[in-house]
Amino acid sequence: MKILVTGGAGFIGSHVVDHLLNAGHSVDVVDNLITGARENLNPKAIFHHMDITTPDIVTLFERVKPEAVYHLAAQMNVSASVENPLFDATTNILGTIRLLEASIRNGVRRFVFSSSGGTIYGAPAILPATEETPAAPVSPYAASKLAAEEYIKMYSRAYGMTYVILRYSNVFGPRQIPHGECGVCAVLADLMLKGKIPTLYGFGKPVRDYVYVDDVARANVLALEKGAHLTINISSGVGTTVNELFEVLREVIGFTEEPLRKELRPGEVESNICANAFARTVFGWEPRIGLLEGLRNTIHAART
Repeated sequence: MKILVTGGAGFIGSHVVDHLLNAGHSVDVVDNLITGARENLNPKAIFHHMDITTPDIVTLFERVKPEAVYHLAAQMNVSASVENPLFDATTNILGTIRLLEASIRNGVRRFVFSSSGGTIYGAPAILPATEETPAAPVSPYAASKLAAEEYIKMYSRAYGMTYVILRYSNVFGPRQIPHGECGVCAVLADLMLKGKIPTLYGFGKPVRDYVYVDDVARANVLALEKGAHLTINISSGVGTTVNELFEVLREVIGFTEEPLRKELRPGEVESNICANAFARTVFGWEPRIGLLEGLRNTIHAART
């Protein structure tokens, strides 16, 4: 199948591209390289250096004629969204609308969207959060992801395009850039590998659900053929405090210093764990790589 992947030079997107190519698909990548990197690009993919918010994206769709679109390009920094919600909305909402318009005009059959289970549910009273848990964004980033989801559903109802929305918990693994709350594994690992003292916000008490990037990429490949008009959590289903994460990283890296601990930053939630039973039912998917093995893989990649 001919597939277009936005954000395909980024952390998660590049792994999705690798898995799609390994499955025998033809892949075009769109990325503005602001957070993505050329070295992440699979040489078998066709690369287009382009921003999804520009009108050029429509022309590209007319030329490429993709059968399916994987939309991973995003402004994904929670703190940055609080500081500049207009920029966040421009990329995450308007960029999505432009892709949807291009998709319906050019016969795209399936639209797979990378959303954020780690932020959309806010701070639910009952954990783990399921797909039925009410959305309660507490940051512009989460609100923009939720708005994008609703636009996708509306376009599907209006024009008949099939979609699958994947709500990730906190994804980690090789190629993750060390900035943004959602990249806390990369942030801590980068500082510790450099011998610098990391800061644990929320005094290290916030609970997160860490899922390895290869497991996420596998779910994306399954979303091409399985399920339709569904929103699905992709997660480990296991809660880990930031303090616990630090201790695992300390062991893997051999770090001996103590971290700083500060209050939680605006827009961040205390605890988030996402249930993955629906993904197991619909996709036959389950996470294969646990936190310790995943962090060992990540640190090995960073050191080589």
